[in-house]
Amino acid sequence: MNLPIHILVVDDEADLIELVSYNLKKEGFIVDSALDGEAALKKIRKDRFNLVVLDIMLPGIQGIELCRILRNDPKTARLPIIMLTAKGEEVDRIVGLEMGADDYITKPFSPRELVARVKAVLRRSAEKPVTEKILKIGELEIDRESYTVSIKGKPVKLSATEFKLLLYLAERKGKVFSRDQLLDAIWRDETFVEPRTVDVHIRRLRAQIEQDSANPVYIKTMRGIGYFFDGK
Repeated sequence: MNLPIHILVVDDEADLIELVSYNLKKEGFIVDSALDGEAALKKIRKDRFNLVVLDIMLPGIQGIELCRILRNDPKTARLPIIMLTAKGEEVDRIVGLEMGADDYITKPFSPRELVARVKAVLRRSAEKPVTEKILKIGELEIDRESYTVSIKGKPVKLSATEFKLLLYLAERKGKVFSRDQLLDAIWRDETFVEPRTVDVHIRRLRAQIEQDSANPVYIKTMRGIGYFFDGK
């Protein structure tokens, strides 16, 4: 029997919350809501949610700051987050992803698109590996069961999507993957992501696990082709 999925919708527009909540509930999700960042943070710390739909522009704690707070807390570091905003410029999408969001959707949007993105993010975060618990490469350790990563014994905080991308590359050490191949592997159920999304996540991973992002040891670039995992 599948456990119920709890989703928190955070937006300062009551009408939008009602629309999103209605469509998510139709799909069988349990939905709660908050009109500002402070209320959302209190609910997240009190209750357990499987995913947060988070608007960037909020009263009090802004969505980007709330995302950062959640990513810096071990208890919520892997909580899937979909950023929701009226801003549509590429720089805004990149900022949302770099702050740790798993996906990004721009207003106005169709309810069907939002539901599709929610389902895709939930599927990605719920997938469980079936191989050995710990993958060790050099000073990097990836725990497949606890979804934790460490360098020289020091914990590294990654989003659920970043973890999956890192594990996918590390398990296939030495094999070069194009952006499209990585999109198919990591975002295979999502039809709305762009190739640029891969670059953003690779950059974030390098910033977290590499001593020098400009000269990576683990995640390397094959110019004109894609990325591959090296490490000794």
